[in-house]
Amino acid sequence: MSETRLFLSIATASTTSARFSSFSSSSSSSSSSSSLYLRRKPLSFSLSFFSLKLFFSTRSSSMAASTTPSVTEEASDAGMDAVQRRLMFEDECILVDEEDRVIGHDSKYNCHLMEIIESKNLLHRAFSVFLFNSKYELLLQQRSATKVTFPKVWTNTCCSHPLYRESELIKENFLGVRNAAQRKLFDELGIPAEDLPINEFIPLGRMLYKAPSDGKWGEHELDYLLFIVRDVALHPNPDEVADVMYVNREQLKELLKKADAGEEGVKLSPWFRLVVDNFLVKWWNHVEQGTLQEAADMKTIHKLF
Repeated sequence: MSETRLFLSIATASTTSARFSSFSSSSSSSSSSSSLYLRRKPLSFSLSFFSLKLFFSTRSSSMAASTTPSVTEEASDAGMDAVQRRLMFEDECILVDEEDRVIGHDSKYNCHLMEIIESKNLLHRAFSVFLFNSKYELLLQQRSATKVTFPKVWTNTCCSHPLYRESELIKENFLGVRNAAQRKLFDELGIPAEDLPINEFIPLGRMLYKAPSDGKWGEHELDYLLFIVRDVALHPNPDEVADVMYVNREQLKELLKKADAGEEGVKLSPWFRLVVDNFLVKWWNHVEQGTLQEAADMKTIHKLF
């Protein structure tokens, strides 16, 4: 991996600085290109001194993300929960094209800004876990009120992203996505790794979708749909999860009716609703029959808009 850096300082006499943060993007397909975006942080000046430091970094086969918001973003994000803010800037999502080929990485923050999603067609890899107990009831969670995207909505057991790290980029047997699912089920629901063997996560399919959350945030994901049947003890993390419940088929139907009618403030995540409407009935049959492997189709990417 090659790296080019240029530092420029201009000084006249006292204290204060202006900083810029850069974004670079490139593709690792047959042809590659990179582009640079500059974003200014809050500036302060004295009459006697001005210093400017400019850092350019060019890397092959990666997309580097700015982890520092602009003045406007700092103001608009002032109310963001501290835990969610840290995850937004520390977590690096895997960028892919519509054929699920890795083309780089960017911050979770940038990957969920609708302005960037729309202008750059930013698409990232995700996963959705559907965990059933031995009575074949599906575990649902209600997302925490502090979540940046889709707070307080009901959704499947766990929904998140494999990160741009070696263990979660492994392609063989979809091991990277399975590792990420195991990690997040512990983070969100307190289920230890030993209770969720990697080889028991069964990837059934992939879907591509886009969904705005509000005027600022949204999703544009290539989502791996993972099923697992296990009896587990739950210890939900309140920073991530507001509530949990197991549902059978009839109870899920009642929840859908409430969401459709807007009763009791019930809302469902858009990705969960897409799975319910397109796949879940058939796949639930396979859960009960113990034939989930027969339902798997990991060659097709279902484009659901």
